[in-house]
Amino acid sequence: MDDQYFTDSAPADEDELRTLTVRTRGRELRMQTSGRVFSSHRLDLGTAQLLDKAPAPPPSGRFLDLGCGWGPLAVVLALEAPQAEIWAVDVNSRAVDLTARNAAANGASGVRALPAAEAFERARRDGLRFDLIWSNPPVRIGKAALHRMLADWLALLAEGGAAYLVVQRNLGADSLRAWLDGSGLPTRTVASKKGYRILEVRPGGPVRQM
Repeated sequence: MDDQYFTDSAPADEDELRTLTVRTRGRELRMQTSGRVFSSHRLDLGTAQLLDKAPAPPPSGRFLDLGCGWGPLAVVLALEAPQAEIWAVDVNSRAVDLTARNAAANGASGVRALPAAEAFERARRDGLRFDLIWSNPPVRIGKAALHRMLADWLALLAEGGAAYLVVQRNLGADSLRAWLDGSGLPTRTVASKKGYRILEVRPGGPVRQM
């Protein structure tokens, strides 16, 4: 089991950093990463599938990258929707720091990188809602913990908002979809590629055709 799911890590020292070039959605990004974060040596295949299949974000609003890792989803969201405010949250302090660095280095000025617990409490306290959520959720934390995390954050979707989740088929994508549906969160599979499902969650609003 990858320990970044369960243990916090201090921000990386300069000598721990490595630079990756990420080409996605017509952009070339220079991203710093390090050990003790998810998929530290390359863009994770699931994240790549989400970037390939997710529709363009609205031009403005408040968006969430849930479980941001070193920040590829948050940075892309900010560059595609420069008028939006993007919250990038993670339980791992090193991931939060790397996302902040990568946002600054790639001109993604709308990104706010925050520890997940702090961000959730702030959003709930202030009655904030998210117009869009992108996530490659940490399914390996276990079903109960994953369900708690998703129930908490998906409850903060704005009316008419949508979440796009990428989940590996053999790690429970179809059972997760069934659980979301059964929890009052209408969910459909909008793409399936290379063993991954892209799930669209759209509570309280019409399903968008892709």
